Amino acid sequence: MADQFAKTTYNSEELAEFDAVLVQKLTATTDEINFIKKILSRSDDNGTDSTASGVRTLEDGADMRQKEQLSQSAARLQKFASQLEAARIRIKNGTYGVCKDTGELIPKERLMAVPHTQQTVEAKLKQN
Repeated sequence: MADQFAKTTYNSEELAEFDAVLVQKLTATTDEINFIKKILSRSDDNGTDSTASGVRTLEDGADMRQKEQLSQSAARLQKFASQLEAARIRIKNGTYGVCKDTGELIPKERLMAVPHTQQTVEAKLKQN
């Protein structure tokens, strides 16, 4: 009988709380992306110091590896930012917090921990 009265959506106050979490994470993610971009643009500047060619070659290899790692991090962060933006859109269109697989309401604790999720833990585990 209790399932008959189970909550199917979050109210506007709860959605505002989720939106605040999403905005906070989005701001932090965007700041991190911008920081990485700034590092990458500075690393393109080789400077004017004259370094022995053997040492310079080793440094160039390390620089390339670091650039690649930073680029990969930026790509992951950009994907995360896109997921956060999509979650904010779901808040606006009224589908936020509803599992895309089961149609059940995703528990608030899960949404606070992973605010961009579209699945309950059970649905996510079945997917794997």
